[in-house]
Parts: sequence; C-alpha cells; structure tokens
Amino acid sequence: EVQLVESGGGLVQPGGSLRLSCAASGFTFSVYGMSWVRQAPGKGPEWVSTISTGGGITNYADSVKGRFTISRDNVKRALYLQMNSLKPEDTAVYYCATGGGTDKYTPPISSRGTQVTVSS
Repeated sequence: EVQLVESGGGLVQPGGSLRLSCAASGFTFSVYGMSWVRQAPGKGPEWVSTISTGGGITNYADSVKGRFTISRDNVKRALYLQMNSLKPEDTAVYYCATGGGTDKYTPPISSRGTQVTVSS
C-alpha cells in the first residue's frame, strides 16, 4: 500500500522559512518522480514543484520559483520542500504526490498533507 506522510508545517510570519518532509513507503520510491501540491482554502489543488527520480531535474510553479527548493533522499525514501521568503498567499495544506506535474497538470492527492499558515 502506497503511503505518503507529510510533516513540518506550522505557523510562520511573512518572510520566514519552513522545511516540509514527506516519508514514503509501500512502493519503489527511487523510480518515481515526485511532486509537491498545495491546496489553499476555498481553492483547488495547485502543483508546486516536481523532482526527477535521481533528483537532477527540478521544476517549479512561477509563484514559488526562487523561493522554494525541492529535494529528495532515495536512501531514506524522503521528499523535502525548503520554503523561504514565505508569503501569506503560500498559506495552504501541502501534499506530496507520486509522479510529475506542470502548470497545466496537478498530480492526484492521496495523503493527509501538512498545514502551512503564513501570517503575522
């Protein structure tokens, strides 16, 4: 059974930083591209970032480019999202997802996510 468990969310002031983690189990993590997806209150899911199987290729939504960094550790079966210079509009539940995404395609969500709230 595929399991993805996110952690690291919380309340942070504008301009602050958070590092999200996703622990994967139940599938061969190293052969899947992985993505972060977020869903803000009252809005649909939004693709945030994708990383290739080996970690050498990354892509970001324009809204987070230059502020967020996706990474992975295939030995630990973990996915990460370093978020810097956070803005109130980054407030959302953040999910990790298997597969890649783009600004025109958001991978389906199958986990509980972690809440990120950016507020003063």
